[in-house]
Amino acid sequence: MMSGNLLPVLWAASVIGGLGIGTAATYGLLRSRIRRAQVLFDISMQLNSTLKRQDQLELIMNSAKKVLPVEAASVLIADPDTGELYFELAQGNKGEEVREIRLKSGEGIAGQVAKSGESVIVNDTSSDPRWSSRVADKTGFVTRNLLTVPIRNKDRVEGVLQVINKIGRRGFTRTDRLLLEQVAGPMAVALENSRLYEQVEQSLEALRMTTAIKERLESELQVAGGIQMSFLPRTMPSAQEPYDVCALLKSAKEVGGDFYNFFKIDDEHLFFTLGDVSDKGIPAALFMAVTLTLLKGKMRPGMSPGELLTMVNEELSRDEMTLFATIVCGVFNVATGEVVMSEGGHCTPYVVRAGGAIEPVKLRKSLPLGAFEESVYHDGKLTLGSGDRLLLYTDGITEAENAVQEQYTVERLQQFLEMTPGMSSAEVIDALLMHVFMFADGAPQSDDIAVLSLMRR
Repeated sequence: MMSGNLLPVLWAASVIGGLGIGTAATYGLLRSRIRRAQVLFDISMQLNSTLKRQDQLELIMNSAKKVLPVEAASVLIADPDTGELYFELAQGNKGEEVREIRLKSGEGIAGQVAKSGESVIVNDTSSDPRWSSRVADKTGFVTRNLLTVPIRNKDRVEGVLQVINKIGRRGFTRTDRLLLEQVAGPMAVALENSRLYEQVEQSLEALRMTTAIKERLESELQVAGGIQMSFLPRTMPSAQEPYDVCALLKSAKEVGGDFYNFFKIDDEHLFFTLGDVSDKGIPAALFMAVTLTLLKGKMRPGMSPGELLTMVNEELSRDEMTLFATIVCGVFNVATGEVVMSEGGHCTPYVVRAGGAIEPVKLRKSLPLGAFEESVYHDGKLTLGSGDRLLLYTDGITEAENAVQEQYTVERLQQFLEMTPGMSSAEVIDALLMHVFMFADGAPQSDDIAVLSLMRR
């Protein structure tokens, strides 16, 4: 298929061929038309050579100046927000100074062309009342004549193309105006293409930055998750101990707010705790780390769980943190089986007797840690016989949902616990998680899960 821009070239060539020797004037005119048609063809080809606005405009202007020799040329773009014109491209000795200038809407000949959308030829600026000398005064550039044409994109004027001081004796002509208007057409295409290209580049750069941030955050979250896990017990007690304790934490994300801990206070007493911070992610993990540090740092032989929680709450509330944590903790006497417990707004623990009976542990309710500085925490007691088990959990168990948003519920937990007598603590926890995940049936885990099982042998 033949390009439309080649037709003027071929037409002119055929005419010359038919003229034979012809007159010199006619031959010169046709040769000039061929050169101009070739310029338009070159401009059309150059539009496909680059998508960068400055490069496109430079190429177009350089091609146009081959057939329309001038001392200076410039492209002014209309600011869509202010209506001002600014110099996108300025060729000539004063190009750098010119690019600093902005013309108000309608100011000077360039402003009037942008406003009216009509081309203007001025061959004597000194006698034209429309002429504004602000640019000339700033740069010292003497403007004798100029030709200004609009750059149109459909019905919208994007800016103006202006050439100044035609080289030679004659001023700008109607033919010059037609040529420059033809040059301005591809410029509108170049501006639109470059705008789209810049938008794509900006989107790609934003995507690259987002990806880099995401990768950095993922790396930091992995580190934070490792730090969080370092606060939890790494090993379970040996089989020689008169008790079997095991716990598990499964965060819904890389880091979470659920926590547990257990450690021996002395040879006869084991401390244990499990809790749930009100938030998720790194803030919750930091609050969890502070809480576990305070619990372990302040626990002393002879101190009751209620006294410990009261002291820790005072510390957390004093710092005016916006987070809080539900919690249950206790001290297990390994010799007698007595358990002293205290809680702060947490899920009800359960005792599974060796014979299969399920008993909720009824503790006096208190506020979560960090919720209110003057909260007081109370103690409750129970006794574990041989084979009896105490189970602590967070609401990630009972509030786990399936695809139709049904919750696992306390009732299902109790039904599960009825099947656990004779199982070790590790077996109970593994079976419970399997039971919950089977109920969820592939639905994503929406909350952190923590479980602790303590059984007296």
